[in-house]
Amino acid sequence: MIDCHEIISRDGQVSYYPEFLMPTQAAHYLTSLSTELSWRQETVTLFGKRYLTPRLVAWYGDPGLSYRYSGIEHVASGWSLSLDRLKQRLEKLTSLQFNSVLANLYRDGNDSMGWHADNEKVLGPNPSIASVSLGQPRRFLFKHRTDKNRVELLLEPGSLLLMQGELQTHWLHSLPKQPQANQPRLNLTFRTIFA
Repeated sequence: MIDCHEIISRDGQVSYYPEFLMPTQAAHYLTSLSTELSWRQETVTLFGKRYLTPRLVAWYGDPGLSYRYSGIEHVASGWSLSLDRLKQRLEKLTSLQFNSVLANLYRDGNDSMGWHADNEKVLGPNPSIASVSLGQPRRFLFKHRTDKNRVELLLEPGSLLLMQGELQTHWLHSLPKQPQANQPRLNLTFRTIFA
């Protein structure tokens, strides 16, 4: 049985599995996925100005599946072998089904992700998102939209963070800059897209 900690239980659920992958498995996946996936740095437009995103991204899923966020359209061409193995492991543990994964590569502590919610309509009203962390441990923050209550945790390599229920409606999350982090972190967010 994999150890699980309940992080948030109000207005959604967040469960944390610190040892979803053993250290040798986590190191293997970090190495293989860093080179196996087709990484790109995207450009987003905010308030009429174009910016490079402060991380690299890759999107995979069932062939032909499309996903649009931040004004960028992604079309899946299938699953890599490593991603498919992780997906099967996640589905067995959680009894959920996932048809896509958004991968983020934070090259060092200067790469980050601002406050946001994964609340796009194509994810459905109460999406389940399984987030696997590899590489450098990084701080991860939640902030309640109404009362501004904050929750912080350190995402360790090989850990799984499972976000469910109304969480994306009531909470925001972010991965802040952490200049002292000098190694890469790879994050895989498995999700279900409803076309």
